[in-house]
Order: sequence, then C-alpha cells, then structure tokens
Amino acid sequence: MKQTAVRMSTYTADVSGVCSALYELGGMVVIHDPSGCNSTYNTHDEPRWYHMDSLIYISGLKEMDALMGNEEKFIRDIEEAARDLKPRFIALVRTPVPYMTGMDFEAAAMRIEEETGIPAFYVPTNGMHSYVYGAGNALALVTGLLAKERSAAASGKEHPLRINLLGVTPLDFSVGSSLSSLKAFLSDRGFEMISCLAMGSSAEEIAEAGKADVNLVVSSVGLKAAKVLQRRFGTPYVIGLPCSFGGEKSRFAENLASQLQKTAECGFSVNLCSGNCDVNHSEKKAYIIGEAVTSYSIAAAFAEKYGFLPRVICPLDSPEELMADEILFLHSEEDIVKQIEEADLVIADPMYRALAPAGADFIDLPHEAYSGRIYRNRIPDLMHLPDWGTEHDL
Repeated sequence: MKQTAVRMSTYTADVSGVCSALYELGGMVVIHDPSGCNSTYNTHDEPRWYHMDSLIYISGLKEMDALMGNEEKFIRDIEEAARDLKPRFIALVRTPVPYMTGMDFEAAAMRIEEETGIPAFYVPTNGMHSYVYGAGNALALVTGLLAKERSAAASGKEHPLRINLLGVTPLDFSVGSSLSSLKAFLSDRGFEMISCLAMGSSAEEIAEAGKADVNLVVSSVGLKAAKVLQRRFGTPYVIGLPCSFGGEKSRFAENLASQLQKTAECGFSVNLCSGNCDVNHSEKKAYIIGEAVTSYSIAAAFAEKYGFLPRVICPLDSPEELMADEILFLHSEEDIVKQIEEADLVIADPMYRALAPAGADFIDLPHEAYSGRIYRNRIPDLMHLPDWGTEHDL
C-alpha cells in the first residue's frame, strides 16, 4: 500500500520528461498511446507549448490495434509524417498500454530509420517512472546522436574554459530567470558556453558539445548525458548548482566555479552534492523536498546563510551516483510523513503543505515538475533565492 498517495500529488512522468528534453531540438517525438498522455503533457508539463512549435505527436492507439498488435499502421503513419515534415530525428515513446502488450519498439525504430533515412530511436519509458528517468535517457540518446567527433585542437592556441550545461529543462528550471542567471554566473567567471542540454540551445550547438573542457550537471536529468560525453570525448563533469541567497555571494557557488577549473585540468569528475557542507548541525530539524541536485545545492547555500543544514528528501528515481548519505530517497507518502513528523522547518513545493506537521514552519519552493503551472509565477530564481529569514524565524 506504500504506492498509494492520499495527500501527495505526483511528479511529471517519464513520457513527458522525454518530450521536455527533446522539445527544442528539431526532432519528431511520437507517443504511442490512445491520446491521454499528450493532453496531460501539453496542459500541465510544458510551459513552451503556446509560444514555441515542436513536432510532438500521439499515435491515437485504438483498442483493437492494441489487442491485435497493428504495428504496421503505427509505422506507416510515422513514415508518412516524417517524409512531409523532415525532422532531424524521430523518437518513439512508450506508454503503459504498448508496454503491457509487448510491442517491439526497437525493431520499429530500426525499420523507420531504414525506410526514411532519418535517425530514429526508442526511449524505454512506460509511464511508471518520473521525468528524471525519461528526460535523462532521452538526453543521453540525443547527445550520442547529435554530438560530432571533435577535430584536434590547434596547438598553442589559448581559449576560455569551455563548458556544457547538462540537465536543463523547464521541469526543474521553469521559464523564469534561473537559466539566464546561471549563464551569467558562468560567463562572469570566464567560462565559454558551448551548449545547454536541452533548453535554449539548438541542435547545431549540441553538435559541438564534444569541444567542451568540462561539463556542469545541474540536475539529475543531465547525469547520463554527462557520462556519454565522458565516454566519447573524455570530458569530466561536476555535479552541482551555484545557488545563493539574498543577493550575497555563496561559498558553495564560488567553490563550484573553482572546482570546474580544477576538474578541467585534472580530468576527474566531482559530485559536489555529497559531503561538501562544512557547517555545524543544529538541533533544528529541517528538510528540503525535491530533485536531488537542485535541492542539495540549495541546502548547501542555505546552511551558509542561516547556520544549519536542511536534510534533503528526494522522492524521485535518481541515478545511483547521486545516492549520497546526505540525501534521503523516499518514494512513498507514508515514508515522507514519517520522516518529517517532528520537523521544525520544511522547504518544498506548496502542495507538500498537506504532509507537513502542524507546528512546522513551511517555506514555499514551487517545482514545475510537481505542481505544474499552479505556482509558476512564484518560482524563484534558483541562482538568487530570496532571503527567507526576513519572513521566517531562521
């Protein structure tokens, strides 16, 4: 019964995660489903839907097609649309119905690619994982597809330290100022941006991702793509997000910038979301609930500002590399309620207020992947968080 949620909402699912990750890259995403998943995605999970075009379609799977396995129609419709629209690639996305019927998506992708001449791949979703799983796999696949082999660098030629941002989607960064502030932070410290996977960058920019000297993984979504680039080009990565509070510089953020320099030089990847908060733990029980990388980075900056470290609770399926002692991975409502039942402070999306104990102080930190558009206009700039101490007794 732990999978039953009585008061919690649900996070964006893996199907929407794929669509979000590939939205701006000129490909065609086809969701194989009776139709419900597309309306859920564009209504609740995609803030770009009404002002930016993207080739995202649904197959309109009918009951008889599901029962009889009419894969020929699915393939034929995709090939016909692809010949008219000429997408850069074709991504097939699976939902619960074809997952249960056992359709062979890998074979379908191979056939579509062979008959259209357009690169096609399948992202192994089933609607039962979170967006981290779907978007992470999609970014890894499209990175492997688009990134070109790099030519030998000119000897003796100096250049600014080049960087890719990995794991940026509106599900974690919404459509506010967080991304522009992040780019400004890196630019001010002398870094040259190659690409941003996959929000605010074109497919042509991502094709140059192999030129980077170091990659910055700013959410769990970007870790698999970082490993693809590391295998292909030897590019090391740093995991973390340079957050700060109240307009002040953060040691965690400055340490991250310094670590990017060191990592580019030594070639060893570093996870700053594990054991890097050198602060005294107070008796105050505080928790921050959300995606692992952003939540830990906020907690680290919070600890510098207010003198105590909130414990991170991550309800999402996350890559094994992020399984640090400092982060509690709790996936059920029952476990989260039990963990925070004596909390003095909870920092989370406003929809988590229903789980917080009556006496706890609660700080709103809206998350697009959890509450969708409900609190979108209240999502803060994650690089320049407000001074929560002015409203709360911290």
